[in-house]
Amino acid sequence: MPFFDIWSVLQWYLRPLIKWFLRKTTRLCELQRICYGDPAGTKRTCNVEKSLMLSRTKDIKEVVLYLDGMVAERRFVPANFREILTPSIGIILRVKKIKPQIHESFVISFRRSLEQIWSYRLLMNDVEMLREMQFNSADLEHEEKLLKLWTLLVPNENLIGRITKQWQYIGFQGEDPKTDFRGMGLLGLENLLFFATEYPQASSHVLSHSHHPKYGYTFAIVGINLTSMAYYLLKDGSAKTYMFNAKRHLPDINLFHRFYCYLFYEFDKLWIESKPQNIMEFSMIFKKFENAVRTELADPASVFRINIEVDTV
Repeated sequence: MPFFDIWSVLQWYLRPLIKWFLRKTTRLCELQRICYGDPAGTKRTCNVEKSLMLSRTKDIKEVVLYLDGMVAERRFVPANFREILTPSIGIILRVKKIKPQIHESFVISFRRSLEQIWSYRLLMNDVEMLREMQFNSADLEHEEKLLKLWTLLVPNENLIGRITKQWQYIGFQGEDPKTDFRGMGLLGLENLLFFATEYPQASSHVLSHSHHPKYGYTFAIVGINLTSMAYYLLKDGSAKTYMFNAKRHLPDINLFHRFYCYLFYEFDKLWIESKPQNIMEFSMIFKKFENAVRTELADPASVFRINIEVDTV
């Protein structure tokens, strides 16, 4: 048995003993030690999640299942937080013998962590639904979003038709963009549209780079590749660093879109800085970028922002 597996088994059996010892010496349960000792954001929320997931207490396991059920029913939204979280927190306070009158700051911190944990789980469901939804030319809403993307990115030129080579100007492969959305479904279009809508200066800046005579690339196709990266970072939990450190926002579809916009802007910057000989270097540079993002996300203290820099490349 590998050393790592042996250590994992030992931790599983020793965990209750270690928790008992720390409770006796600090007079605080594990959740209190986390909420009082860890800084707000990713480190605190991830440790709260880990503690809850590893709990062997029946009542806490039932609270976790209940909150997961609220996510499955799509009821875990801010309007329902009071109704859902107040009794859940009450159960945990009772089980852990925590007096809310004395530990008011713990309750506030703990509630915030629960909001983040289960909002992230709801977000994963929302993103998966968009990814599985294929672009449908017969759906008027889908078509309107696609045409809006063109209008935002190329405001001074009208499309001569729905099927046209003009789409290649914003980086689609053929005359009909719908074929390029197959892998990521409607999620790819929603990401591109959010970038163009919410960050017009940044998206215009990136689009201009994609037309560079030497370092140009296919804007939309690269964007869909970045949708795929953002999707898998969300699924494997790496994106929690971005989501949980966004102090003014809970994880939701808009925050996922903002994460995507950050990735697109930063990839474009790396691409131009790398001065590729041709598009054949895309895979290598893309992998380098993904590794750099994963390294940054591995630091729970990382905070991500789009910093617009206008250049003359």
